[in-house]
Amino acid sequence: SPRAPQLLGCGILLVLFCVILVNVWEAISGQIRYSIPEEMQKGSIVGNIAKDLGLDIKDLSDRGVRIVGRGRTQYFTMNIKSGYLYPTERVDREQICGQLETCLLNFEIIVEDKMKVFGVEEDELEFRISESAAVGTRYSLEGAQDPDVGTNSVRAYYLSSNKHFSLDVQTGADGDKHAELVLEKSLDREEQAVHDLILTATDRGDPVRSGTAQIRVIVLDANDNAPVFSQPVYKVSVLENVPAGSLLLTVNATDPDEAINSEVTYSLRKMKDKASQIFQVDSKTGEISTVGNLDYEEAALYEMEVQAKDVGDLSARSKVLIAVIDANDNAPEITVTSAIKSVSEDSPPGTVIALINLYDRDSGENGEVTCSIPRNIPFWLQKSFDNYYSLVTDKPLDREQVLDYSVTVTATDRGTPPLSSITTILVQLSDINDNAPVFNQTSYTLYITENNPRGASVCSLKANDPDWKENARVTYSIIEEDRSEVPLSSSISINSETGALYTLRSFDYEQFREIRFQVQAQDGGSPPLSSNVSVTLFILDQNDNSPHILHPSFPTDGSTGVELAPRSSEPGYLVTKVVAVDADSGQNAWLSYQLLKATEPGLFSVGLHSGEIRTARYFLDKDALKQSLVVLVKDNGQPPLSATATVTVVVADNIPEILSDLSSLSAPVDPQSSLTLYLVIAVASVSCLFLTFLIVLVALRLRRWRNSQLFDSSSVTFSGVPVSQFVGLDGVRAFLHSYSHEVSLTTDSRKSQCIQSELNYSNTLTNGPINEKKEGLLIAENSKNNDGNYAFGQVSFL
Repeated sequence: SPRAPQLLGCGILLVLFCVILVNVWEAISGQIRYSIPEEMQKGSIVGNIAKDLGLDIKDLSDRGVRIVGRGRTQYFTMNIKSGYLYPTERVDREQICGQLETCLLNFEIIVEDKMKVFGVEEDELEFRISESAAVGTRYSLEGAQDPDVGTNSVRAYYLSSNKHFSLDVQTGADGDKHAELVLEKSLDREEQAVHDLILTATDRGDPVRSGTAQIRVIVLDANDNAPVFSQPVYKVSVLENVPAGSLLLTVNATDPDEAINSEVTYSLRKMKDKASQIFQVDSKTGEISTVGNLDYEEAALYEMEVQAKDVGDLSARSKVLIAVIDANDNAPEITVTSAIKSVSEDSPPGTVIALINLYDRDSGENGEVTCSIPRNIPFWLQKSFDNYYSLVTDKPLDREQVLDYSVTVTATDRGTPPLSSITTILVQLSDINDNAPVFNQTSYTLYITENNPRGASVCSLKANDPDWKENARVTYSIIEEDRSEVPLSSSISINSETGALYTLRSFDYEQFREIRFQVQAQDGGSPPLSSNVSVTLFILDQNDNSPHILHPSFPTDGSTGVELAPRSSEPGYLVTKVVAVDADSGQNAWLSYQLLKATEPGLFSVGLHSGEIRTARYFLDKDALKQSLVVLVKDNGQPPLSATATVTVVVADNIPEILSDLSSLSAPVDPQSSLTLYLVIAVASVSCLFLTFLIVLVALRLRRWRNSQLFDSSSVTFSGVPVSQFVGLDGVRAFLHSYSHEVSLTTDSRKSQCIQSELNYSNTLTNGPINEKKEGLLIAENSKNNDGNYAFGQVSFL
């Protein structure tokens, strides 16, 4: 064989052990041969000695069976219990036999109870034949050596029975026998790699002796077998989320050939382009692994072929099925298929806002999706069909409370762990005019100072409407009441857009002090809604009016009045009272009085707040009959305003004296007042007329009552006449009025009818006796009013 030198170079030899049984008492011999490869490991089984020698295993130890080796090294041992022969040392042919073709190890097996010895020797023939060798090929065998001659020499050769080889013996010219081994049937290394044959040579002696040799035929491999896969179909399931480089499975193809002929390389066939980017096979090991990422949603099953090929291009194929198991690696997808931009706030519950579709690319529970929205919003999800949901209103909506809603839709699958995704739907509420404008205050109280400039801003009223756009656009207007004293249209205006109030005129506190009206706020909705608010505008007083003197009452300020005062007046005697009013209010109307000028300083005093003029001391003879007083009346405004009154006080004890003095009254000290001069003239004329009237009355009474002297003109005094009474044009009128006589005089009538009222006799004539007769009695009623001024009652002439 051409490969024999190579195998010999590797040092792989078979050692044949021949065991020769020698019986001490009987001339019987036998052979047992064992072949072992060199470098056989310790403990490996060589053969069963007990079985091959026909010994009972149970009594090996009792019979004293043991091995006796030759040389220093004991290479074999026997297990007494099982009968197996084991190597005890590593068998190295080169160490034992060197370069000898035949390597023999001898040892004996002794059975002590039978006194038998078994010897061991070796003889071996080895052939290396390729399994591709042709039938009929011949192989020469080495002839047997027999030292005997003649008939005792080698006579014949015999080959043990087998189906592959036969023995052809040829006799040479010299009579020697030559044996050849003939191949009768093709060898198949994969069927049987080694053939052990026994060649027996016999002589023609008596007794016949024979020798045997072990022929080992080693069948050399030829590449005559294709690889064979262990499975016709390989199936594996793998999760889609395995990382790249993960080992999926290992395919295995075996080639019954030997050595290099059995080496197999693997490759993947019939793969789609996508699969070629995902899977690979290790050409040496057959490991199929991933080089890309799997995706169940793209492909759930991959089908391909794996090919195994040897060096002789003999190949085999097997199918590989890779099933991809779905992993929950896809979050649900939310698609809003339709949605309205805005919904009216008066939409009824159940109004559909949006239609939502859910989709999960995973399968099974990983693809089952549930949908949810927050609970604190007036919406809910209604399942339509399949994976469609409707977003509908659940409660009444109010745009004034919430302008819009951001509805967060969450979709969650049932995978482990679950995956979810969210989307937001903006729901805007459209406005309806369902809210009337509302003022910031329930009522407004405003203030403005009188004498304001026209167009002055008073205040800005504000009404808010929670609606939107036109529904929230507020316009303002003034509602004028029918009972309004002042036309509002001429006094107040309002800006219809801003609600600012303006004055159209300058107000006068003394004309009116407040204005009440209503302002209406109306939105621009359809129909419009409105609300009203009450407004009260108070006019604040300014000190724009000087005090007005009522008493003494003269046409203009500064006129002269005449007061009567008896000389016998005591200090503190009330001469008169200056009465003044101020059209302003508050402190602007608080009046104070003070004596600005006086003829006799220190003779009179004026009450600061009452305006009463009183005597400050007794009258002296040197005091002038006429006393001129100038009284200043001042208010408390800022700045203060004032007025003056001039009062003339005449000091006298009786009426004739007063009347005589009236003619001597001169004009007021102030020469610039011509009115005072005219007043004095008028007072004197009226006094004369009055005196004439009194004389006529007295004459008539005297004539009527001749015998009665009721009046003595030289002795009559007017002690009962109030000294506080003044004389003048108005003084005469007041004097006549103060007497308040109820006299009816008709033309050509000499009678006067007087109605006597209830009289108070506290002040009567003191110089005449009072009798029970009613005729000629003059009764005067003097009373004091609440202001401290004296006023006359009624005078009746009887």
